[in-house]
Amino acid sequence: MRIAVTGSIATDHLLTFPGRFTDQLLADRLDTVSLSFLADRMDVRRGGVAANIAFGLARLGLAPVLVGAAGVDFADYQLWLKEHGVDVDFVRISDTLHTARFVCTTDRDQNQIATFYAGAMAEAREIDLAAAGTFDLVVVAPDDPAAMLRHTGHCRRTGTPFAADPSQQLARLDRDAVRELVDGARFLFTNAYEAALLTERSGWSEEEVLERVGTWVTTLGAEGVVIRRAGQPALTVAAVPAKEVADPTGVGDGFRAGFLAGLARNWPDERAAQLGCALATTVLESVGTQEYPLSGDALLTRIAGAYGPDAAREVGPALAGVA
Repeated sequence: MRIAVTGSIATDHLLTFPGRFTDQLLADRLDTVSLSFLADRMDVRRGGVAANIAFGLARLGLAPVLVGAAGVDFADYQLWLKEHGVDVDFVRISDTLHTARFVCTTDRDQNQIATFYAGAMAEAREIDLAAAGTFDLVVVAPDDPAAMLRHTGHCRRTGTPFAADPSQQLARLDRDAVRELVDGARFLFTNAYEAALLTERSGWSEEEVLERVGTWVTTLGAEGVVIRRAGQPALTVAAVPAKEVADPTGVGDGFRAGFLAGLARNWPDERAAQLGCALATTVLESVGTQEYPLSGDALLTRIAGAYGPDAAREVGPALAGVA
């Protein structure tokens, strides 16, 4: 299965605040917030939604094609991705701009406040997906909004199945853009908050969204994931318990990679979601979105512990080569 993952490529600056954001907020002063949080740790890591998903797919034995825009500082990151099995031949590299920056502060309750600087990502709208050939699935992840619309339009014109993953960009998209990105998607990915925001921004009810997409996958954090299709009962898959929580950044990207890797192997939704949850927890226990340790044996142990030996036995052969 040839999968293109379009979207952001970024450098993550991950800061840790030892207190609670909520302790610093005054209910009667929320209209004039001016705060500074003293972080006691900073990690600089590779990131970006599309790069994270592509990296996870490659670690699970697929050969994803990364499609996005990066900057003049991309050389080391490009080599890292290539060495780990990601096809980076169709990444546009800017002549003048730096790779996007994601600056995120996480408090002791795993709440996050983040800022994203687009940088070279603004040039993603110049990418012609047709130049990369044909695909069995195109993931349209958060990116320059014009690029997201261009890639979605390409998929509709060519009849290519696509997965809509607007996530962070929902906050800046108007109703028509949200509808255009979602309508006709084979898969729609959101978290619980984004699901509510999507219905508000699109003006569609949840039932109307389900009538327009094939499968709506909503991650629920520690509660797992719910998978819905129009006219069918919802499928809920529990999360894999974490031994410790290191950093939530990139956990959703890890789930998407695992879920899509399962679908690429023609697994049923439940098994694909279980692999997604296992990889998500692996990411959660590591600092950084691509630095997590991974092995087929470890994934099988997690899956067996959370979902039973039958689940592990069914997915075992496909994970035997993961290292």
